[in-house]
Amino acid sequence: MTGLLVLLRHGQSTWNELNLFTGWHDVALTPKGESEARQAGETLKQAGIKFDVVFTSLLTRAIATNRLTLETLGQSDLEVRQDWRLNERHYGALQGLDKKATTLKYGVEQTNLWRRSFDVAPPPVDSSSPEHPRNDPRYRDISPNVLPNTECLKDVVARVVPFYFQNVVGELQNNKNVLITAHGNSLRALVMYLENLSPEQIAKFNIPTGVPRKYEFSNQMKVVTVGYLGDQEEIAKAITEVGNQSNAEKH
Repeated sequence: MTGLLVLLRHGQSTWNELNLFTGWHDVALTPKGESEARQAGETLKQAGIKFDVVFTSLLTRAIATNRLTLETLGQSDLEVRQDWRLNERHYGALQGLDKKATTLKYGVEQTNLWRRSFDVAPPPVDSSSPEHPRNDPRYRDISPNVLPNTECLKDVVARVVPFYFQNVVGELQNNKNVLITAHGNSLRALVMYLENLSPEQIAKFNIPTGVPRKYEFSNQMKVVTVGYLGDQEEIAKAITEVGNQSNAEKH
């Protein structure tokens, strides 16, 4: 027997609402985002799922989503393990820019290349910028050499998949249920590995906010079943909305 894995993208954030490239910039949830987090807890409760191990990124929107979900689920006393490798993709010099304005300035092709290509990163942020993680005290114990100044999805895969093997696989093999509350791109990176998706397939894969995605595994840790929990019609609409956000996904 192996445990269940549930992936949960944080609820709507203030910069999601403003349609800005967020990346590693730390922002709070909107009231809608808080409601999405609580609804995730209700959905998990209705599915009869409880967790043994919980992980989040170091970013407030994921931490808050996780807290509200667990409170609703009646598991607010669980220890939460935080890891920077679950952070959103770093958007480099695009962080804080409006997505529609960026598309108008650089064109649809270039903007989509930065957003959706597997191995093309946006322009890097300067090391002196407040948007560079080496200037954020929460990352002071992490080697500056591994902190990104920009990332493509390939870079995110390179940090998320080792995290999964080092921290998650053993827990699942010990029949423990694991919740990972993170971000659009860090979760897409893990989905790419778990579901063996190609760069072309993952480019079209959108994760809605606040909707739990459940994985069941064989004893060989191969995915047996996978799917979102909740109202499937509403989830399909939410996925479409993510893909249609002015060709500029909200992270």
